Amino acid sequence: MVEDELALFDKSINEFWNKFKSTDTSCQKAGLRDTYKDSIKAFAEKLSVKLKEEERMVEMFLEYQNQISKQNKLIQEKKDNLLKLIAEVKGKKQELEVLTANIQDLKEEYSRKKETISTANKANAERLKRLQTSADLYKDRLGLEIRKIYGEKLQFIFTNIDPKNPESPFMFSLHLNEARDYEVSDSAPHLEGLAEFQENVRKTNNFSAFLANVRKAFTATVYK
Repeated sequence: MVEDELALFDKSINEFWNKFKSTDTSCQKAGLRDTYKDSIKAFAEKLSVKLKEEERMVEMFLEYQNQISKQNKLIQEKKDNLLKLIAEVKGKKQELEVLTANIQDLKEEYSRKKETISTANKANAERLKRLQTSADLYKDRLGLEIRKIYGEKLQFIFTNIDPKNPESPFMFSLHLNEARDYEVSDSAPHLEGLAEFQENVRKTNNFSAFLANVRKAFTATVYK
């Protein structure tokens, strides 16, 4: 250490001074002085080397501290980035959970709607089957054929009314007006009581009775 070297140097100065005072001759004092000059020069050179070494050590220490500071800063940045990434992953996980729940809800809703549609399709199939059976019955027993014509109208055509001409058609048209009521028109041959039949079916909603009454009215025209 430089402090130790300085202590030794201080000790050597005291020793030199004591020797110098105790020396009697000028020649001895001159020789002692020259010797001490060489010692001081050597000590100064040695001290300079040690000072430079300590300066380098201080510089290395400061550089080391600087590197440590940089490393700590880099570690903190990585830690912050890692925490941010963890937060993002947690957020994505929550979003995924919400999305999964929504998908599950959609699946359940789709399943319910599919079941509802399936039930409705079965009901419609049964209804169509009953309508087809009724249509076949009307056609076979009453000679009734139903056609859809222009203007969103249904045309009802009766046969087997005139015994002399079973294929002769007796017809009328029907549609729903803006009030969703039955509107009867275009009867051939013309029926006088058609307006009354129309009013009755609007009140009772009994369409089978309506068709039976119209057929009777057409039959009455044959036997007038």
